[in-house]
Amino acid sequence: MPVHVVSSRSSKGRPASNSPHPRTPPSTPLDQPRRCLTIGLVNNMQEAAFKATERQFIALLEAVSEGIQVRLSLYTFPSAPGTASGEDHTANRYSSVETLLNSHKASHTRLNGLIVTGREPLAANLRDEPYWRSFTEMLEWARENTDSTVWSCLAAHAAVLHTDGIARRKRDDKHFGVFACAPVSQHWLTAGETAFRVPHSRRNGLAEEDLTAHGYSVLTRTADAEVDTFVKQEKSLFVFFQGHPEYESDTLLREYRRDAGRFLRGEASTHPSIPQHYFGRSAESTLTVLRERAIASRNEALLAGVAVALEKTTIENTWHSTATRIYRNWLEYLCERKSATPSCDTYPQRYNV
Repeated sequence: MPVHVVSSRSSKGRPASNSPHPRTPPSTPLDQPRRCLTIGLVNNMQEAAFKATERQFIALLEAVSEGIQVRLSLYTFPSAPGTASGEDHTANRYSSVETLLNSHKASHTRLNGLIVTGREPLAANLRDEPYWRSFTEMLEWARENTDSTVWSCLAAHAAVLHTDGIARRKRDDKHFGVFACAPVSQHWLTAGETAFRVPHSRRNGLAEEDLTAHGYSVLTRTADAEVDTFVKQEKSLFVFFQGHPEYESDTLLREYRRDAGRFLRGEASTHPSIPQHYFGRSAESTLTVLRERAIASRNEALLAGVAVALEKTTIENTWHSTATRIYRNWLEYLCERKSATPSCDTYPQRYNV
């Protein structure tokens, strides 16, 4: 079903601009208030990936919301640099998270669910990020005013650092590619999954012993014993992804091209590793040769060869079915929790269609 994006300049919901579906007529979901959800997306990505991140999460929610009416409001952190992907796009569709916090003070606004994205860090210590204060205020708000919040990648690291003082650990190399995963404990969120694959793209990670010592439940691990998904149940259920089930087929490809370009232009000191278990054999062989040449003699002209090799490759998306199952389970959970507040009329007018 189409996701209705709530514009910051309008109180009316409308189908997402990138949705192939027409407006949903008043029908079953609206006649069943429990199946009407209000969800927020805090998009903290830098400009280059800002629109793509919005598109990925909207497409995923649309893919899993059959029979469920989703009203999506979009937010950014006011102090996070470079999050606006075009002033008009942001001004028309996004609000500051401060708007959400202030509206709660005025009218006790709450959301059924919230999704908070990560971003490339600017500081070695996450507490030194320019948006840290806004992030922690929003986290405390989400703890009391959502039924569940999803923290994605860097947002997961920042959340456990603020909540329990758990510091992430820097890896020797980037955890980059599509990794086999498996459940390590039974939980409704991952019900139906036995063995699956998830994209990861990070230079830091969280130790499982640190998480379990503070009451987190690890749900899934990668084949190389890295934590993938974990949760913590308080007043709100916090769901944490170190990976990126929402990624499109070519997202890792675009990240590799970006990082290779940074190295070849002298903007980064190390050439990126080739994402594991992602490219086909032919593309990986070609990229390996180009990478070795670049390391031996850095030359921006090599970027053209990288671009040609990437244009010729075809990526098989092996994780989408897992992403849809997990997020469908999450929406069903929100619907069950919604039963305690059964009328959409309890939401602020700005969310009414």
